[in-house]
Amino acid sequence: MPAPERPRAPAALRLLAEGEVELRGRLPWSSNYTFLADVCLDGVTLPAVYKPERGERGLWDFPPGLHRREEAAYLLSNALGWGLVPETVVRDGPLGVGSFQRFVPSDFAQHYFTLLEVPGRREALRTICAFDLVANNADRKSGHCLLGEDGRIWAIDHGLCFHAHPKLRTVIWEFGGEAVPEHLLADLDALARSVPEPLAALLEADERRALASRAARLVSRPVFPDVAASARPYPWPPI
Repeated sequence: MPAPERPRAPAALRLLAEGEVELRGRLPWSSNYTFLADVCLDGVTLPAVYKPERGERGLWDFPPGLHRREEAAYLLSNALGWGLVPETVVRDGPLGVGSFQRFVPSDFAQHYFTLLEVPGRREALRTICAFDLVANNADRKSGHCLLGEDGRIWAIDHGLCFHAHPKLRTVIWEFGGEAVPEHLLADLDALARSVPEPLAALLEADERRALASRAARLVSRPVFPDVAASARPYPWPPI
C-alpha cells in the first residue's frame, strides 16, 4: 500500500497573505519603521519583513503608501520574468496595513560594491540595473542587493519607485555605455506594449504611462546610461 502523500506546504505568497503574524522586533537602520515578523500558516513559518504605512516618514515628492510600491516592484519583477524581488504582498498586520516581503537569508557582508568585484555576478547586477531604470528607483543603495544563501542576488527596498518624473538615484553606474543584454529586451518590449493589470492597479495613470515609456525608451536605445552630471545620481547613504 503506497504511503499517504504528505500535505504540501503553502506557497510563499499564500503564506504571506493569509498567515498569522507575530512580530519579532524592529529592524535597525531603517528610515521608516520596518519589522521582522514570523508569518505562520498550516504549521509552516516564514520570516518576513513588514513595513506598515503607519511607520512611514512623510516625503514631499512621494505620496503616503510606499508599501504599495514595494508590492508593485515585486509584480514588475514577476511580469518581466526576472525573479529579482522576493515575494511581496500588501495586507493588514499588527500595526495596520503594510507590505509583507519574504525575508531572504543572506550573507550580509556582501552588497553591490563587493559583488561587483566577482565577474560571475555581473550579469545579475546588470539585470538589477535595467530593472531600476524601468522602475525609476530613487533609492538603490549598495546594501539593497543581497547575496542569498540560495546563491542568487536579490533586490529589496523599492518604496521609492515608479514616480512619473525622473527620480533615478542609484549606486549602479559601472555599466554606463554598455549594451543592455539582448535577452532582457523582449521582456521590456512586452512591458512597453502593455502594463499587466495587477501592477497597473497599484499605480496612478501618469505613473503607468511613464513606466511603459521608460521600458520603450530602453528598448529603442538599449544602452545603459552614464551618470547624469546635472542630476542627483547617488542615494545617501550609498550603503
